[in-house]
Amino acid sequence: GRCIDTDWLSENRNAISSIAAGCLFAIGWWIAIDVGALDGSQFNKAYWSCGVFGTIGLFMVNAVSNSQLRGDSYVPGALGTAGTRIWMVFGFLCVFASLIGASFILFGDYV
Repeated sequence: GRCIDTDWLSENRNAISSIAAGCLFAIGWWIAIDVGALDGSQFNKAYWSCGVFGTIGLFMVNAVSNSQLRGDSYVPGALGTAGTRIWMVFGFLCVFASLIGASFILFGDYV
């Protein structure tokens, strides 16, 4: 027999990846709040913006299902599937902008 049921993994791939992303973000916020609370004098206030935009992007990307992107489900509103795709683009822009900003802070201030 197989050790891992690959059918179950493929059916629940989106849910598993959403849970994993949420756990990583929770750990990241926990560490950031801990650093800010323990040694707030050396933690620049602008550093919080990367986490905020990353969290906004996380919610934007995870709010859209695959069927909405493909146009399989009924999406009420003026824009429909095109609006959903625009929403995803802005969600990914938020995520990548926060990643680039965090990398800039890392290499500019700490390396």
